[in-house]
Amino acid sequence: MKLLTYTLLLLAFTIPLHCFSQEVTYTTLPDGLTPVTTLTTTGKSLHVPLKIQTKTHFLPLTYWSKKNSLGFDISEVAFVNWSAGGTSSISGLFKGKFHRVYNRSNYNWSNELIVKYGLNKQDGIDLRKTEDAIQFNSTFGYRKDTLSNWFHSAKFNFNTQFTNGYAYPNIEKAISKPFAPAYIFMGIGAENIDKDKNRTFYISPFTFKTTLVLDQRLADQGAFGVPKATYDLDGNLLTEGERSKMELGFLITNKYKKEIFKNVILENRLSLYSDYVNRFGNIDVDCDLQVELVVNQYVKANIGAHVIYDDDIKSKREIAGIQVTEGPKTQIRQAIGVGIEYIF
Repeated sequence: MKLLTYTLLLLAFTIPLHCFSQEVTYTTLPDGLTPVTTLTTTGKSLHVPLKIQTKTHFLPLTYWSKKNSLGFDISEVAFVNWSAGGTSSISGLFKGKFHRVYNRSNYNWSNELIVKYGLNKQDGIDLRKTEDAIQFNSTFGYRKDTLSNWFHSAKFNFNTQFTNGYAYPNIEKAISKPFAPAYIFMGIGAENIDKDKNRTFYISPFTFKTTLVLDQRLADQGAFGVPKATYDLDGNLLTEGERSKMELGFLITNKYKKEIFKNVILENRLSLYSDYVNRFGNIDVDCDLQVELVVNQYVKANIGAHVIYDDDIKSKREIAGIQVTEGPKTQIRQAIGVGIEYIF
């Protein structure tokens, strides 16, 4: 009798444990369906809806945006037994652009670094430089309300080059070097940023322009407008040329970039500067026009023209083996190339 009683009590405690043992199945469900858990009982399964607690991940808030691009353009002409004649040549141009922009409410801080370096090789002629530039632009602006496109702005601009420049074929004496010249513009003014028209316009009535010529030989020559050295009648040096020159003037810059046709992008940069003291109204012009034809995400063709006029930059040429300095002239550089570009 006692044995039967103990047997019934044991069954009474063990049956519930086995009948309601839980097996949870996790399933990836389509959007809109409720996840369930399956309770397996003896001979029967129950489907019970589950409440899933999800975690929301917040990305750190940043007001900075960036865009980087690296590219390499190449152009080549080759002749083999060509009856009409010609000289084989190949040119390469490396270029990079790096943008960092801080935009928050009434503040805008735009930073841009541009680097370019190009070389050309022709049959029977040594390697020559075709392009050489380092340019950094930074503009900080503040506006009173978010409805206005006009900013009270301060601008900083720096330009120089990587390597020596020569008046070919003379490669004995450089006519320019890194930081000889280097140009620094610092000023305050007003900037209009029109995103709908893809245009940025800046005007400054107070801009300091500093010209650096950190090579003493070039400074003694008065290159790039710095005060040159003085000599006595016997040619002995009295005072060395100054290695810098500062001006105060009026600056206008304009940047325009737009897709004028499908896969055809036009970009133009224009800078106009005139010094108040040294012949006000004599304008230094720097205009860089580029047309980009997009083949695909990585392959692009470029057509460009760069025009510079600066009264302080004297032209040089070789006459009977002697380097002769002439007056200022309009400088024009034109280039056509096809290359690859990586944007990241």
